[in-house]
This record gives sequence, C-alpha cells and structure tokens, in this order.
Amino acid sequence: MTTVTRRLLFTVPAVAFLALAAAIAAYMLSGTDPRVVPSALLDKPVPNFTLPPLEEGEPGLSSADLKGRVAVVNVFASWCVPCLAEHPQIVALAEDDEIAVLGINYKDKPADAENWLKRLGDPFQRVGVDRDGRVSIDWGVYGVPETFVVDRGGTIRYKHVGPITPDDLKTKIRPLIESLKR
Repeated sequence: MTTVTRRLLFTVPAVAFLALAAAIAAYMLSGTDPRVVPSALLDKPVPNFTLPPLEEGEPGLSSADLKGRVAVVNVFASWCVPCLAEHPQIVALAEDDEIAVLGINYKDKPADAENWLKRLGDPFQRVGVDRDGRVSIDWGVYGVPETFVVDRGGTIRYKHVGPITPDDLKTKIRPLIESLKR
C-alpha cells in the first residue's frame, strides 16, 4: 500500500465526518425546533374517513363531522402516558361551546378507552375507534398523542405532535382557534 493510499484511507473519512458535523451544527443553530414534525396535510382537506363509535349506540366519527365549525381532533389511547398528561388541556378545550372537540382512539381496546374516559372525564363530542391505525396513517400520525386544528371548511390548519402543555394551549392553540372562529 502506498503512502498516498494510506493518507486517503484516513483523510476521506475524517473529511466526511467533519462535513457531517458541520451540517448538523448548522441545522441546530438555525433555530429549527426538532420537536416540530412537518405535516404534508397542513392547509389541505381532512382525509376522507369513517370510524366506528367507541361506545355502542353513540355516533362514530367521520370526515363529514369536521365541517361547519372549528374542530380539534385529538388522537389518543388509554395506554399512552403522555395522553394522560395532556388530558386536562383537552378537557379545557371542550369548555368552548363554539368548537367541536373530537377524538380518534388509536390502536386501543375500546373497553380500556371507555374506562379511561370515565375515570378522567370525557371531553369528546364524538370518538371514533381506529383499531388498526389506518385512518391515523391517513392523517399523517407518527404516534400518540397528536392533535389537529381543523377550520370550519374541513381544512387542517395546525398539527401538534406530543402532549399539549398549558403553554401550548395558551400561546399556540387557543389563539389559532380564536382566529378561525371569526
């Protein structure tokens, strides 16, 4: 092996590592929030779907239910610890009679979800059961909880990934809802 070949064996990986480190540093310094997951559905109509109800005798949830007034759609599960943490914020949103607070129960046992909502309070006007997660995939859901704000025409205007905090509710979600209600 020649001296030039040996130098290349060490130099090329070192240069590649430095280039990758520089790219990561530039991204981190750009102010981009790594918790923000872009959604291809923002400013697009909600996907066409129909889900069965959580409780027998209650209405299910469909894309038709997301037209006519501002809606908040929360994707949740009884087995989801962050869903438990954000539940008081969803309950607070449900106090606004001018919006629809709707739930998609994600890959959950209906009996577990029913008990969870009975124990914590049920803020949802309707809950659809997405047992296999197909509808959630159509919504672009990566995991639970995720929350969407939909305008009165049925267009997705905001996506929140992870649990909603009181600050998220105050600074992001409520102001958006108020602007969409006008």
